[in-house]
Amino acid sequence: MNEQKSFHDNSFGSLFLVPTPIGNLEDMTFRAVKQLQEVDLIAAEDTRNTKKLLNHFEITTQQTSFHEHNKAQKIPELIEKLKTGMDIAQVSDAGTPSISDPGKELVQAAIEENISVVALPGASASTTALIASGLEPQPFYFYGFLTRKGKQRQAELLDLTNRQETSIIYESPFRVVKTLNDLKEILDSNREVVAARELTKIHESFVRGTIEEVSDYFVEHEPKGEFVILIAGKVEAELDLSDQEIAAKVQALVNQGQKPKDAIKEVSTLINQPKNKVYDIYHEL
Repeated sequence: MNEQKSFHDNSFGSLFLVPTPIGNLEDMTFRAVKQLQEVDLIAAEDTRNTKKLLNHFEITTQQTSFHEHNKAQKIPELIEKLKTGMDIAQVSDAGTPSISDPGKELVQAAIEENISVVALPGASASTTALIASGLEPQPFYFYGFLTRKGKQRQAELLDLTNRQETSIIYESPFRVVKTLNDLKEILDSNREVVAARELTKIHESFVRGTIEEVSDYFVEHEPKGEFVILIAGKVEAELDLSDQEIAAKVQALVNQGQKPKDAIKEVSTLINQPKNKVYDIYHEL
């Protein structure tokens, strides 16, 4: 193991991971604009797309192409530039680098060479959708894009529907109906689902309801724009848990540092049972 300080004197340059807007250009932070102005080079997923952003903010920094199809060639080149002292910013077309976008391999290569990696906070479709979904925001499980077809896709969907956390997936408008229909076949008919689209744009919308309702909605309304689909966590039925198992769940949270009353409240929500019942079970009343 080693400790790597983000800001220190080093003959190497630094790799800056800079989030870009997911729709509204005003999502761009002051720090992100300043960083793109100050670095020596911007490694962009699509230089044509990023050029529009740079022009809007009057940023003249040189770009180089860095994407899924040229990463094997470009990573050694970018690492060598960083070693000469150049500061490089890495951006994707929209949102945060490495999250369902290129970036992680460059980050790993930089870390291996003891090059500082500095991540800037910024726009991310997953958390933007989550906090406005109305579903439990934590814990959550981010999956990203599903495999398009085959047994692996079915296994992924089954795993997501059995999770107790709120699950988050990305989907294109061309596969939203199929994905919702696939979920409809697996989920309980009353499981809550949210389909968020065109986040931060003028046509942003959230379709909230049961899986049956949301799936049926998009049979009547053509999906348009990029989607984030959120699936409510699976609630454990009362008959699935013994009193001993319920008490153990509370004790596990207490062992993690929660106060007993907070742990009881969390478990009662998780298993959809009254707090006083969980209280009595835990305290053996």
